[in-house]
Amino acid sequence: MNRVLCVVIIVLLVACGALSLGLNHYRDNAITYKEQRDKKVSELELANATITDMQQRQRDVAALDARYSRELADARAENETLRADVAAGRKRLRINANCPGSLRKAPITSGVD
Repeated sequence: MNRVLCVVIIVLLVACGALSLGLNHYRDNAITYKEQRDKKVSELELANATITDMQQRQRDVAALDARYSRELADARAENETLRADVAAGRKRLRINANCPGSLRKAPITSGVD
């Protein structure tokens, strides 16, 4: 009986040792996977923050583009209105310019050829 009891105890101790090694293996794997998951979560948060920042910048640029496009369209419309008024005679156009005499060095001949 003692021999059988010793063998059973030894078998149980070996089984406990094997289970302990298996448990440590799976525990180490769980710790490694948790570290990998935490690293990927932080990378994902950084990527999401970058995407959010880029989207905000794109909205800002789109708003600026719309504003400048609207200002350009308004300026063009005003120019066309003024052109039409000058052409119709409703407004007059005055050009204040100076023509420097030193630019003309060739003698001016009068007459018709």
